[in-house]
Amino acid sequence: MENFLKALVNTFIPIFVAIDIFVVLPIFISITEGMSKAKSSAIVRESVLTALAVSVAFIALGEVIFGILGITTNDFKIAGGLVLLVFAILDIVKHGEERRRPSGRMGVVPIAVPLIIGPAVLTSLLVLVDHYGILPTIVSLMLNLVVVYFSFINAEAITKLFGRGGIAAISKIMAILLASIAIMMIRIGMENIIKVKS
Repeated sequence: MENFLKALVNTFIPIFVAIDIFVVLPIFISITEGMSKAKSSAIVRESVLTALAVSVAFIALGEVIFGILGITTNDFKIAGGLVLLVFAILDIVKHGEERRRPSGRMGVVPIAVPLIIGPAVLTSLLVLVDHYGILPTIVSLMLNLVVVYFSFINAEAITKLFGRGGIAAISKIMAILLASIAIMMIRIGMENIIKVKS
């Protein structure tokens, strides 16, 4: 039980950082501006459920693809770490809202994908499943989606509480944390490859 709780914490944090709710919130508000509360709530529910379905499907297909292509988990840790590092650097040097602002009609796309579940989250999920197991990763994903749900429902109140400047500052801190997680993934992957060869 203690090991499971530790794995839960270790998987929850990277997913939370990768989602970066503080970048997503202002975009969500701009997309749903002028909607009735009932319609906005329906979109939130649909988006969170879609995000969960897409994530679980990606985890299942990812393992199959690895087997077909002969990609080792260490290969993916290094590649995934590099991808996350690029996303983190882009968030640090640019305004996150500009990079992630979706195009097209609102609804499941773009709110569920790529707002809630983007490449950074999907990459994190596959690496975490390999490192900590599927159960803690899925539970952490679901807990994060609960956080997203309540954040969206109370989006305007949260934005007023922190202010636009405060949310931007927190988002930059999240980007630095994401960069640190990316470096850790690369380091673990390289260490494992060296161990296998030696």
